[in-house]
Amino acid sequence: MDGLKFVLVSVLLALASSFASASDPSPLQDFCVAINETDGVFVNGKFCKDPAQVTENDFFYAGLNMPRDTSSPVGSKVTPVNVAQIAGLNTLGISFARIDYAPYGGLNPPHTHPRASEILVVVEGTLYVGFVTSNLANGDNRLITKVLNPGDVFVFPIGLIHFQFNVGKTNAVAFASLSSQNPGVITIANAVFGADPPY
Repeated sequence: MDGLKFVLVSVLLALASSFASASDPSPLQDFCVAINETDGVFVNGKFCKDPAQVTENDFFYAGLNMPRDTSSPVGSKVTPVNVAQIAGLNTLGISFARIDYAPYGGLNPPHTHPRASEILVVVEGTLYVGFVTSNLANGDNRLITKVLNPGDVFVFPIGLIHFQFNVGKTNAVAFASLSSQNPGVITIANAVFGADPPY
């Protein structure tokens, strides 16, 4: 009799576990348009605009078709489109960027996004891209690179140091989508050598 109870309980637990799943929670509202106020509903780092006051402009950004000035010291310009530019991105877990690179070595220097993975598509030019893995079992790091041409896509995993370098003779343009409304960016050289020491 005890054996039958054990089998019955095991079958019930197996059936119950087949109905369980784990994922991010579903949103409890359609959207939470961010506002720069301190009075209202606070969701994921931002206060929510009254849904009755939301307009189409809360979900809109114009101008990513315009080339950017790449005369910076590194020869590139990143134009972010995150929750700071489109308030309607709040709580949606996505953002976007246009990256322009000068010819002959325009560089988006080694950096990391602590809160997002990135997928990059090249629309103009030729880019040498790559990322560095975290410590492998043997303690080493691995550099994973690829040369990309128009229409090519490359993925940079969350939190890993990565870069893009224009190896072509013309301007290059890429678009990136990131898995966070505010992915953050830490440019490695600036963070290490540009930080103010505590003394």
